[in-house]
Amino acid sequence: MAIDMRQFQATFFAESREGLDAMESGLLSLEAAGNDLDTVNTIFRAAHSIKGGAATFGFKAITNTTHLLETLLDQVRGGKRSVDAELSDALLASVDILRELLGSAEAGNPDDSGRSEPLNARLSELLNGGSAATPAATPHNPPAASSAAPEAVATTHWQVDFSPHENMFITGNDPLRILRELARLGPMDVNCDTSKLPSLSDLDPHTAYLAWTLELPVSIKRAHIADAFSWVEDECDLRIEGVGQKADSVAATPAVAVAPAAPVAAEPEPLATTPPVASSTAPAPAEGKSNVTPMASGKAAEPADSSIRVNISKVDALINLVGELVITQAMLKQQSNALDPTLHEKLLNGLTQLDRNTRDLQEAVMSVRMLPVEFVFSRFPRMVRDLASRLGKRVNLRTSGEGTELDKGVIERIVDPLVHLVRNSVDHGLETPELREAAGKNPVGTVTLSASHQGGHIVIEIIDDGRGLNREKILAKAAERGLPVNDQMPDGEVWKLIFHPGLSTAEQVTDVSGRGVGMDVVRQNIAALGGDIDIESVLGQGTRVTIRLPLTLAILDGMTVSVGNEIFVLPLGYVVESLQPGPGDIKRVTGSNRVLKVRSEYVPIHDMGEVFNVPRGPDTVRLGTVVVVENGGRKLALEVDELVGQQQVVVKSIESNYKRINGIAGATILGDGRVALIVDIVSIIRAQQAAA
Repeated sequence: MAIDMRQFQATFFAESREGLDAMESGLLSLEAAGNDLDTVNTIFRAAHSIKGGAATFGFKAITNTTHLLETLLDQVRGGKRSVDAELSDALLASVDILRELLGSAEAGNPDDSGRSEPLNARLSELLNGGSAATPAATPHNPPAASSAAPEAVATTHWQVDFSPHENMFITGNDPLRILRELARLGPMDVNCDTSKLPSLSDLDPHTAYLAWTLELPVSIKRAHIADAFSWVEDECDLRIEGVGQKADSVAATPAVAVAPAAPVAAEPEPLATTPPVASSTAPAPAEGKSNVTPMASGKAAEPADSSIRVNISKVDALINLVGELVITQAMLKQQSNALDPTLHEKLLNGLTQLDRNTRDLQEAVMSVRMLPVEFVFSRFPRMVRDLASRLGKRVNLRTSGEGTELDKGVIERIVDPLVHLVRNSVDHGLETPELREAAGKNPVGTVTLSASHQGGHIVIEIIDDGRGLNREKILAKAAERGLPVNDQMPDGEVWKLIFHPGLSTAEQVTDVSGRGVGMDVVRQNIAALGGDIDIESVLGQGTRVTIRLPLTLAILDGMTVSVGNEIFVLPLGYVVESLQPGPGDIKRVTGSNRVLKVRSEYVPIHDMGEVFNVPRGPDTVRLGTVVVVENGGRKLALEVDELVGQQQVVVKSIESNYKRINGIAGATILGDGRVALIVDIVSIIRAQQAAA
């Protein structure tokens, strides 16, 4: 029965894009740190995997480009060529073209070779006319004498002794596939060693028992033979030698190949139209890779950590179901409050256990959606490199906290704001090397990206050591736009003026920035995520942009409060404390504004009933309770009728189901079936500041 290969293409596209990301990161590392052989091998393996998968699916345009790319990389890892600026630019351009070719293949146009022809010509020119570097003798690059065997007159044929380790099948590699690929290179004599093969009753299908001695004609290049084994170097005993010469062990790099097959005789297959590959869809160093630890002789190894690919829609469906479970559990808990603990002890114990299990399940499911911020940060080294080159600047990008985890939904929506902010730091913030030297600075500017957890939030900072924001220019531009400004405004309020639409202080309009479009959108996008953005700047020293975001958009811990007949939820991450003010703690200042004295500090106070126009009947009980909330160092006291409790709530979108409501971040369903509104603390504090 014919196999429909299209069912495997989605995996190939995903793994290839991961491979391209790894290549790009490695190439940028090589450009900064020089020819590190481990990095070169990582890049080579990624290109080799993409080539293999593309050849399997018949994507000729991708195969042709990756073949040229792989050949250049092979010269680099063999010490015959160094990664200079010209080669680095060509290799990075290859990554860009391969991304485009993958997109074309995914859209049903796998032979879109017109995109890659100019690049292929450039790579071919480098191969034909590139200068060779004298290789140094290293474990990865043996002295020239040891690699001269293929041209030796005394060599009549190649002899290959290939003995797989017992756990090779477990790692996903198949020795017979390697033999078939060798057969494609030319005629081959095969002798199989069955001396370790046990009786049928003792046969373990997961253990490799066979070994082979192969003879191939000397017309085949030794490097091509070595390539066939490059995926399994650490999983076999291997020797390739020209007959009559000293044995020369292969130096290759391990990776993951294909699933094992049942042992059958190796039969030559028709010659392929593309160079032989070791794997059809060998993954890049990311998801889907299993690490295997060898076990004692005669026993199969057990895989360690592994992962599978799951469509995000399935994860979202699971999270929705868990959300409904949280609501149901809250409903049961509320109903159980009326039960007699003595008569219903077992039932109440079971509900308590259900409460614990529900929370554990919710946290486990939410962790599935959590991704490291590295998924966002990894795109910036290339972007900063290219942008600095266009602007004639020298930039050092530093990152920290890449392992900080954030909900996938938040990560996807924070990418564009971060891209805009980083571009602004490089374009507006950093000066040219000449101006920096004139100001007594290092000619190389620094942009720092960092991420960290603070309470129930993640804080992302973009810091540059550039020229800083110019207060006078911003005020003049704002006045020109008709905005209400004055010279006595504090710096923090002046910096926020740049978030107004159309306000830009750039002296030149470029394709990078300077049109006054973007910063207002940045603020809107961050606010839509329930986050906030703050700016600090010192003229001549630099600028710090701080973004504060919720860890997840699906479920949050909240404090429920009553106002009239309505229930509101205050996100617990913003709540500082709750209290009942004593006589004289609340004072009235200008107009109708009031402040609450909290120890030695005065905090603005607002009645939530007035903020949200909630009517109160004559029988409404008001306990005079106040909840103090804080965001970005700014506090606000909210007067409520009563504290109801603290619980996890499932966030439901108001905007997608109704419309956007000022001061409201979403809604949830309580245990008794009522709908409670989730308060947008950030926007309320911002509105209070604007009105002050």
